[in-house]
Amino acid sequence: MTAFDILSLILGVMMVVIVFVAIHAKKMISAVLFLSLVSMLAVVAFVMLKAPDVAITEAVIGSGLVTSLFVFTLLATRKEGVK
Repeated sequence: MTAFDILSLILGVMMVVIVFVAIHAKKMISAVLFLSLVSMLAVVAFVMLKAPDVAITEAVIGSGLVTSLFVFTLLATRKEGVK
């Protein structure tokens, strides 16, 4: 096994573990942050695979836009539910 294979295996295992942690998270905001972390690890995986265009797209849309949309939605639903 090469160093690339070992790093890819470690990265894949980390992503799967973090997804299971996100699924079992008690708070919704924690789950969103864990899923954002998985998206950032996917960016690292795409860079390792020499796909910088896909990595940039994943970083901007997957990690940035989707995470902020989830967080703002959670904040909006909490404010309306408090009434």
